[in-house]
Amino acid sequence: MPPETTTAAAAGTAGATRIHNIGYRNYDGPRLGRAYARRSLFVQSLRGAYGLGRSAKSKVLPMMLLAVMCLPAGIIVAVAVATNADDLPLKYTSYALYLQAVIGLYVASQAPQAVSRDLRFRTVPLYFSRPVERVDYVASKLAAMSSALFVLTALPLVVLYAGALLAKLDFADQTEGFGQALVSAALLSVLFACVGLVVAALTPRRGFGVAAVIAVLTIPYGAVSTVQVIAWEQGSQAAVGWLGLFSPITLIDGVQTRFLGADSAFPGAQGPDGALGGLVYLAVVLALIAGSYFLLMRRYRKVGL
Repeated sequence: MPPETTTAAAAGTAGATRIHNIGYRNYDGPRLGRAYARRSLFVQSLRGAYGLGRSAKSKVLPMMLLAVMCLPAGIIVAVAVATNADDLPLKYTSYALYLQAVIGLYVASQAPQAVSRDLRFRTVPLYFSRPVERVDYVASKLAAMSSALFVLTALPLVVLYAGALLAKLDFADQTEGFGQALVSAALLSVLFACVGLVVAALTPRRGFGVAAVIAVLTIPYGAVSTVQVIAWEQGSQAAVGWLGLFSPITLIDGVQTRFLGADSAFPGAQGPDGALGGLVYLAVVLALIAGSYFLLMRRYRKVGL
């Protein structure tokens, strides 16, 4: 084709090109920044942990588990009021230990839905677009899961405390026990949330995540409890306290026994061995929390944009 023809064709094409204004406008509103994004992610994750803002089917299990957690507290209060008891049949700090299976099931059901769906459907990179960064995502998810667990573990304590005051039990004793149990519940919530989210973040499959979280929270407890009983019956009382270091719920038991004046659920009520044992238990709990945060940060660094 002659050069003149090519030039004329190109000029005709350029002359036919048009840019049309179809009405889109630039956003000129307020830029709310990272703090608003973190808060929004936290609120959304916390609501999702109880199925709020989701389908009715998503609300059934978390609400049912919350009711199961509160039901024994209501029964205990009713018995205390009906019998004019001088004290509650169950101490505040022992409540979560007896219902740790319900707490574990809640973590197993809600930790995967908090993180696994984002990984499976590859929506995590959308969060990491500005202004949200990885630290914001991890911190918001951890805070939301910890808060959801604190609601689960603290609400029955509120029921017990209110019932104790209605039964006209000693105000000072009940308030002290209630305060100690709240501290224990907060520590338990953070520890279980960290462990549950780390395990759930390792797989994008929600079903696998549920099974893995149940295994991590229940199998060590069963193994530790069995070995503790054997050690106690064999006369190795000193080993009973140290064996509790290998299970999340027994770690909480050891910390609250040594620092919050709680009764130990270990065989023979044998808690950690002295002040040193209590410090070791507390150090292991804090190390697990810090290590879980580090692992989550490392996990989400590998999520490609």
